[in-house]
Amino acid sequence: MNQMSSDATGAITGAHLALIVILAIAAILVIWWGRRLRRRRRETERQVEARREAAGEAAPAAADVPSIERPPVTPSPSPLVDLPAEPAPPVAAPQTTSAEVITPAPAGGDADAPVTLLKGLGPKVAARLGELGVTTVGQIAALSPAEAEALDADLGSFKGRMARDRWIEQARLLAAGDRAGFEATFGKLG
Repeated sequence: MNQMSSDATGAITGAHLALIVILAIAAILVIWWGRRLRRRRRETERQVEARREAAGEAAPAAADVPSIERPPVTPSPSPLVDLPAEPAPPVAAPQTTSAEVITPAPAGGDADAPVTLLKGLGPKVAARLGELGVTTVGQIAALSPAEAEALDADLGSFKGRMARDRWIEQARLLAAGDRAGFEATFGKLG
């Protein structure tokens, strides 16, 4: 009887090991196949991009391209510093672009500092702002709500970043020379 139970245990153990080996091989094949498909997809995307460049076509906007991985949307934090409300200047002609309605920078402070000082504004967004004629912190600080809305609409795939990262609030603190207020609200400057 004892001999029979040990043989049955050995057979079950052997069957379990065989099943584990088969599952491990299947997992390795699935991983290999996924990488192969991903590599093919990247190559196809490169070929499409090369054909577009050869034909002189512009690439589609990032919003037009479906994406599997999207960063989670986080609500913007409430302002920690209340700024006095400023009356909005009269709106320019309705057919103007955001680059045409940007007002001059306020005097004093770091108004001539580059826009890349602002938190949440990297080199790609700075390049897009430069295309629209916005290169300094003072220009962003001087935006009226209507101008800010027009500029935000012209940011393309970066639309919504101005409000989310509070660029105008940051720019006004820097343009006024309130570095301590800026760092207390938004963290150390680089």
